[in-house]
Amino acid sequence: MHKTNYVKSVFISALFLIFTACSTTTIFNPPLYEIPGDWQPDSIRTKTILSYSKYLSGKKIFLDPGHGGEDRRNKNPKGDVIEADVNLRVALNLKSYFEKAGCTVFISRDKDTTVQLGYRSELANNSGADIFISIHHNAPGKSEDIFTNYTSVYYHAKEVNYEFEPCNRDMARYVARDLSYVMGNPTGLGSFDGSYSDYNIYPGEGFSVLRKTKIPAILIEGAFHTSRYEELRLNNEEFNSIQAWGIFRGIARYFKAGIPKIELIPDSTGYKENNLKLCFAVNDSAGIDKHSVRFYFNKEERDFLFDKEKNFVSVNLTEVVPGEYPVKINAANKNGNNSLPFRRIIKISNDGSISVTE
Repeated sequence: MHKTNYVKSVFISALFLIFTACSTTTIFNPPLYEIPGDWQPDSIRTKTILSYSKYLSGKKIFLDPGHGGEDRRNKNPKGDVIEADVNLRVALNLKSYFEKAGCTVFISRDKDTTVQLGYRSELANNSGADIFISIHHNAPGKSEDIFTNYTSVYYHAKEVNYEFEPCNRDMARYVARDLSYVMGNPTGLGSFDGSYSDYNIYPGEGFSVLRKTKIPAILIEGAFHTSRYEELRLNNEEFNSIQAWGIFRGIARYFKAGIPKIELIPDSTGYKENNLKLCFAVNDSAGIDKHSVRFYFNKEERDFLFDKEKNFVSVNLTEVVPGEYPVKINAANKNGNNSLPFRRIIKISNDGSISVTE
């Protein structure tokens, strides 16, 4: 073959290979979600639940699937992902996990029915539950936004507010971490750990169910049901089960980290000549972080003495006249978990006698 023709032949063959390679498209369909390693198969899931039952058994939990019944307006742009239904599926799966771990579970609704907003908190407060979990899915402010998507968990008030209880933020952090992890979602730009104050949404008020519920409470926004990504998987029942698994795991790890117990010591409480003395026992197997202790009298933070050997908090207040005074105290263990809300009303009678009510 002539050298020129040979070169042309090689060049043409190379172009053919290049164009053929470019025209060949490899189609790759990645999974919409991953299966957690401790969730499947069923034997592993059962083993995981049993491993957490030592921390959960005997706990009473109130679940609140948001919306439902007459309130089914929240949906994706196509109208086939309805938030109320997703909330319920996640809640029912979560209920099953908690019950298998030995918990008693209350639920505001177990089907598509109307439950008034204020009644949800009333049910929770009267249930005797230890914690309250409200389950929702989010939507952006603009209807045309189909891109925003992240996982968030809300607690009531902010640290500077008297209404704030650190244990609610602790619980929100644990759930946000595990839920976002199993979903493969970010936690948004407004938080480093996925926990948010509800005052960010409604300044000074927060969400009704968090404001009116008296037990430790969080509100979950699992994802944005308006997201063009989430709408592909929120109607998938297996995925809803995995969402519930993330919440279950977060709560289990929250209780595993321990919760300090606070008790008022009656024998060390007294009132004489306008001087009030109070003493509290603060205990946790993980140990108490002495720098975390906070004491409030009549809604003002006051000084105290902390005996780290006995884990006693002693308070001596002067110029206290007879009357009723709210008292609040909080402490965290060395794992960073705060005590459950400890609020009391101290009533001092004119004769100097003291009564304490919750």
